[in-house]
Amino acid sequence: MFITAKIAKMEIYKLLFRVVKFFKESHRLSPTAFYCEMVEALFLISASAVLTFTVLDPATKIFIPMYFFGSILGVISAIIRQAAFVIILCSWFTLMNGIALIKLFL
Repeated sequence: MFITAKIAKMEIYKLLFRVVKFFKESHRLSPTAFYCEMVEALFLISASAVLTFTVLDPATKIFIPMYFFGSILGVISAIIRQAAFVIILCSWFTLMNGIALIKLFL
């Protein structure tokens, strides 16, 4: 039993090492895209949390701008990384959230 737990622990360390290596390589390839993606993730995760916790009375004036800015950062980082379909997807989100912003605030 002890050996099995030790092997499992070693596998977890290997997995964590690969994840850290992945993030370091992502940063090495393009620091600008890396930081865009990091801020994008913060905006989108936060917006999703706001929407989740206010679903019965959505706080649109909070989460729509967060989605909009997050998707703009997604377009920027996707262009830098030359990820064609991510550019299309993030551009669509930016357009839709831009329309939502216009309808919301005008």
